[in-house]
Amino acid sequence: MLAALANIFRVSELRQKIVFTLVMFAVFRLGTHIPVPGVNATMIEELFHNGNLFGLLDLFSGGALSKFSIFAMSITPYINASIILQLLKVVIPTLDRWSKEGQEGFQKTNKVTRYCTVGLAVIQALGMAFGLRAAINNPGIFSVLMIVVTLTAGTVFLMWVGEEITQRGIGNGISLIIFAGIVSRLPDGIATMFNYLNAGTVSLLNVLLFLVIALAMIVFVIAISQGIRKVPVQYAKRMVGRKMYGGHSSYIPLKVNQAGVIPIIFASSLLMFPATIAQFVHIGWVQTVAGWFAWGTPLQTVLYVLLILFFTFFYTAVTLNIKDMSDNIKKMGGFIPGLRPGKPTTDYLDTIMTRITLSGAIFLALIAMMPNIVVWITGIEGIYIGGTSLLIVVGVALDTMKQIESLALMRHYQGFMK
Repeated sequence: MLAALANIFRVSELRQKIVFTLVMFAVFRLGTHIPVPGVNATMIEELFHNGNLFGLLDLFSGGALSKFSIFAMSITPYINASIILQLLKVVIPTLDRWSKEGQEGFQKTNKVTRYCTVGLAVIQALGMAFGLRAAINNPGIFSVLMIVVTLTAGTVFLMWVGEEITQRGIGNGISLIIFAGIVSRLPDGIATMFNYLNAGTVSLLNVLLFLVIALAMIVFVIAISQGIRKVPVQYAKRMVGRKMYGGHSSYIPLKVNQAGVIPIIFASSLLMFPATIAQFVHIGWVQTVAGWFAWGTPLQTVLYVLLILFFTFFYTAVTLNIKDMSDNIKKMGGFIPGLRPGKPTTDYLDTIMTRITLSGAIFLALIAMMPNIVVWITGIEGIYIGGTSLLIVVGVALDTMKQIESLALMRHYQGFMK
């Protein structure tokens, strides 16, 4: 294993890619400590102790939002723009056509995504500037404008960093920026655990139990993230001139967790919204409604699970077109053994995908609820190890390792993944 890992640094191209990626990580982490001018960061930091939407965004930014640095919005506007365009493919034929045009279509979509990112960044920056105006040292139109320009420029710069990592580094740059932000919070979690131990708040047994549960969760997430249902496909033989083509068999890999982390993000954002609004609107009925949706209440827990189930089916249905899949099999001269091409194949794939999606939805709901379960079992609070962050970290780590593995094997070196 160690010898295989050492092979990575023997490949000059791979070594340069890894070094470039690490340098970009350092730039990102440096920017999270550069504050936006004219803002009282201490007042803003007080907003991040409760479970609200700002807390979720702060997780993705690696603590940059709670410091209100130039990267406070992180890459969130880009993610939102990408998700919106992906969902709009259903209603805008042009976007759907671009998705089928290969590299040229990808470049067109990416260009639109960038413009949408800037627009969403300006809107989000304006909302943050007005919502947090109590923390602005000299409230005024100039101060608000300076904050909006600074935050938008920070997001655009991170978008550029992400694209540079994708082109010149290793892995997907945007995903790695989110990965770096989440991982950067681990030292704080470890420090919190040691403080609990030193203060006698929790016992050593509770800490060991916490670590065992965390390790089991990681193994479970890896297993489900890699899980696929193989649907066999047989291709008929064809005579082209004097040569025989086809006659081989393959399979369609249907992922168990097709929707990824998106359903948890959608559900969390919706349920955290009332609590976030209540921090700025001090009206009796608003505070009451926010109390109903407080994190961990029975109503919030039930709605959280139901929303995750709904968004898993919804997002899978939008992003995975079963009919197109069936038509592509038919065009390639393939068929599923025992089924006729066309509607029978479409119905079969739809049934299989519905069952798989249900399993994936239950998995996502379980993972999303794990932080509450861990607190209930161990009594250790303030260390977030579940749900969104764990799925992102595991998914990005696996994808990056696969890319490193393929580059090492291309240079005739032994890989390190089994």
